[in-house]
Amino acid sequence: MNRKLLNDAIGELADDFDAIEWDRRKIGDHLLEMWPGEPDEEVKICVCKRTDIHEPFHRQDFFFLNYAYKGDYGAISEKYDNHITVKENSCYIGRPNADYAIYGHNNEEVIIIGVLIQRESFLKNYFSILAADSEMFRFFLTQDIGSFEDEYLRLDFDKDSMIRNLLEWMVIKYAEKKEETQQILRPMTVSLLLEIAGQRRKSRQDMNGGKISDRFVRYIEDHFDHVTLSDIAAHFSYHPNYVSTLLTKETGKSFSTLVLEQRMARARILLQNTKLSVADIADMLGYSNTSNFHKVYKEYYGTTPRRS
Repeated sequence: MNRKLLNDAIGELADDFDAIEWDRRKIGDHLLEMWPGEPDEEVKICVCKRTDIHEPFHRQDFFFLNYAYKGDYGAISEKYDNHITVKENSCYIGRPNADYAIYGHNNEEVIIIGVLIQRESFLKNYFSILAADSEMFRFFLTQDIGSFEDEYLRLDFDKDSMIRNLLEWMVIKYAEKKEETQQILRPMTVSLLLEIAGQRRKSRQDMNGGKISDRFVRYIEDHFDHVTLSDIAAHFSYHPNYVSTLLTKETGKSFSTLVLEQRMARARILLQNTKLSVADIADMLGYSNTSNFHKVYKEYYGTTPRRS
């Protein structure tokens, strides 16, 4: 990579960031930060390059990823008065309407690369990439926040990780400000989210322990749209009959019931929190046709799938 080109792009976007006139509107007791990019932009790349960082408590109406490219910075939740430090090569992923602020006082410049994604664009074009991870699914779509940890995701990466390389190229491409910039950024954003989802899965696999049935259930949660008993058996090197028997014995539920619960829970969340069509939701959940989804949903909930 041309380091001069990258450094010039970082400097240009840092100047642009300092020039943004943030639209923060008073909504009740909170400040809501509105989308700072152009209306037709799906993705906006920001660079904050400062020795002193102080962003006031606010919410935002978009999804974002802040990556500590150089140095460390702090984040704090207003609701829970909880401080964390985002270390260099770590990222802080936030969703709309979570209260937070960032701060930092350093002798050297801190560089934060931010990827901002419009809410509706994220739900329509990018969310399905992360939906297989049950924890990330609930994080991005469930609005009932129970703890500070539920307001953000933090992931740590190696300095030579693909995440860092992708972000560097996204900075360069966004700084070029060409007519096709958004078209270029779209697949790069997909790649970024896929890498993040892969890192999450690896972290969970490294921490997997406890009863084997719990591991079976986690596998079902992460592959609910197409999982079979044979898939689980092959992944964990057991016979399908053993998997089925153990699940029923230790959870009190059959394999098919566990899969149905995962699909129906996601169906309700998607109906309540997105503008996706019923057909799109049925497809995301692994149903071959909308009529089948309607039938199963009505049998499970006693009503047809509709938004509340």
